[in-house]
Amino acid sequence: MENTVVSIPRIGEQAPEFKAVTTQGEINFPADYNGSWVILFSHPADFTPVCTSEFMTFAKMEKDFAAYNCKLVGLSVDGLYSHIAWLRNIKEKIDFKGMKGMEVKFPLIEDITMEVAKKYGMIQEGESNTKAVRAVFVIDPKGVIRTVLYYPLSTGRNFDELLRIVVALQTADAFTCATPADWRPGDEVIVPPAGSCGVAKDRVEGKEENVKCYDWYFCTKPVSAQEIDSKLKK
Repeated sequence: MENTVVSIPRIGEQAPEFKAVTTQGEINFPADYNGSWVILFSHPADFTPVCTSEFMTFAKMEKDFAAYNCKLVGLSVDGLYSHIAWLRNIKEKIDFKGMKGMEVKFPLIEDITMEVAKKYGMIQEGESNTKAVRAVFVIDPKGVIRTVLYYPLSTGRNFDELLRIVVALQTADAFTCATPADWRPGDEVIVPPAGSCGVAKDRVEGKEENVKCYDWYFCTKPVSAQEIDSKLKK
């Protein structure tokens, strides 16, 4: 049997374009989302427990993402009527971890033909050739892919981490910095590497204001959570 090569869009590339029917009407992606950050994510199937827990969590946190100008778009290879019935079931019947009556207001794409799922490498035969894996694409306001995550069918996503990624990317852009391991808003950020021997020397000797150096190549500066929210939040 021939191995099928799965094409996966890469970080730094333009998000593949598509038009689709969703639970919130037709969308033209990513053109309809110009100027906004987007999380485009796939799930294996409607009426499945892990997916149900994920959609409830996204619905609960939608306002948290919206505060950072980030919209949500879901996808599975199920049909529109299945989507509608499932989302109604979630709102009317499911009570999980204190989440009850959760209404999913963001669009859920119908992708019976798997056209969109294949464009984004969401169908991976080693896992399933009939269901999309749990893929996540974080796309910036210019339609550029900034983060790609893939989870197997059995593992639910960490939604605090998805929000952290969005805030970290926006912080890096807004403050011209990088974020270290386990960074959270309010933690120190990493400043760009010194561009000359003179700057490196000044940093190590403590001559650059508000910059702390662990060595010449590893320096940080404080950026408060209040500064981040003031600059990033809508």
